[in-house]
Amino acid sequence: MSLPPETRPAETGVIHDIGYRGYTGPRLGRGYATRSLFTQGLRAAYGLGRSGRSKVLPMLVLAVVTLPAVVIVALAIVQGRTELPLDYPTYPSALGLVVELFVAAQAPVLMSRDLRYSTVPLYFSRPITRGDYVRAKFGAMVVAMLLLMTAPMVVLYLGAVLGGMPVGHNTAHFLYGLAAAVLFALVYSAVGLLIAASTPRRGFGVAAIMGFLVVSQGIAVVILGIAGGLDNPVPPESANWVGLLSPGWLVEGLVTQLFGLGSAADLHAPGALGVTVFALEAAVIVAGSYGLLRRRYRSI
Repeated sequence: MSLPPETRPAETGVIHDIGYRGYTGPRLGRGYATRSLFTQGLRAAYGLGRSGRSKVLPMLVLAVVTLPAVVIVALAIVQGRTELPLDYPTYPSALGLVVELFVAAQAPVLMSRDLRYSTVPLYFSRPITRGDYVRAKFGAMVVAMLLLMTAPMVVLYLGAVLGGMPVGHNTAHFLYGLAAAVLFALVYSAVGLLIAASTPRRGFGVAAIMGFLVVSQGIAVVILGIAGGLDNPVPPESANWVGLLSPGWLVEGLVTQLFGLGSAADLHAPGALGVTVFALEAAVIVAGSYGLLRRRYRSI
């Protein structure tokens, strides 16, 4: 005997056979994923796409390194100078502490946060490899540093040219400044990212990077004083080897000697041998840090 419709049990579900539908859209692959990660890292270095608080420090540092360039150009034009009082290659080292603060604060943003929130395995679930990840992050940090250091130099160059100063001289020294910025960006990024990748805590990363840069330069200053480089107007040539102990002094000494800038009293790589040794150490720092970063992410 069948039950009336109103007393039948309610149906709990229905299965519809719609068939399997494969994905037919574009497959952008590793290249697109790597470029996207690079863009995201570069934006994160300046707080773009993040909270307003995240933008304060990088934008403040950018303003701090750019405003002095505006003042220098204005004073040079008002005083009728034929050249700038501060040369392009020496500008990054003159504001070295601010540049170090930027890399110490932003390198953990690119590396430590992914470790802390366990987003690295999610990246590796996509087509990108561990090498792609390291390459994208390394490139983002280097470009962010380059933007920080070249922005004031562009202001200096445009102000000097528009102010009637010699174009040839300023163009040549502007190119020297770009070379110095590239070296600073590579060395500082290598050191900062390697330290930041060792801890998931951003605060620890900031303290460790800043501590390494400050302590290494402090040791260099002490040894320079022992060698008699602080008391003499023209330090002995051997005292310049102390630049090998500090990443900032390493690049500064290499650039000074390589392009024939400054005087004998300025820190420089001692002779052709010094240029070779300084350049070799810079290459070892960059290549070694990149290799260690790749090794670090093989286990994740």
